[in-house]
Amino acid sequence: MKGYRLKALLIFFLLAAIISVIGCHKAGLWLIKEDHPENADAIVLLTGSIADRVLQAADIYQSGYAEKILIAEEYMGAYIELEKRGFSVISKTTQTKDALVFFDVPPDSIIILSGDVESTMSEALITRDYISQNIYIDTILLVTSSWHTKRASIIFKKAFSEMEAPVTVLSIPSAYNKFNAEKWWQRKEDIQVVILEYMKLMNFLLFERNKL
Repeated sequence: MKGYRLKALLIFFLLAAIISVIGCHKAGLWLIKEDHPENADAIVLLTGSIADRVLQAADIYQSGYAEKILIAEEYMGAYIELEKRGFSVISKTTQTKDALVFFDVPPDSIIILSGDVESTMSEALITRDYISQNIYIDTILLVTSSWHTKRASIIFKKAFSEMEAPVTVLSIPSAYNKFNAEKWWQRKEDIQVVILEYMKLMNFLLFERNKL
């Protein structure tokens, strides 16, 4: 009975938070975490939306802020079975690397971190494992879609807080997506993004935070 009441209470607070988000004009702006780029040991390019994130990562690389780009390998799921049956699949990870090379990022500057990425949290864990074995990395530039930067920054900083040596995380939102943070309620796509992102943030803070 107590478990049922706790779940009901959490659902109530979640719904209240969503309603508050819908009524708040600044909800879109609060999702964005933007730091001034500075020289770093690596760019961490998060998977998901390919085009806007690749363009931003290529810009940052070409500006000379870092010499390496880290990409955690995505979870392929049922695509693996398709490949076993002879159907060729180009993963998002491969597409991302190919696009970066097209924009003059040398292949040997792109490091694919082996793993099965299914979420931002799994990306943070895979990246943490890599950095723990490469202790020269103490500053990263976290490149992702603008609306994803706040949650990604929170997750990565929490993951890195468990490391022996501190790692600075600088958030670099992509300038190449249509998300309008100031007037997010005017487009259906932006409304969906805002509501979903706050739900994911609430889920992390309530249920997943202690797993890092």
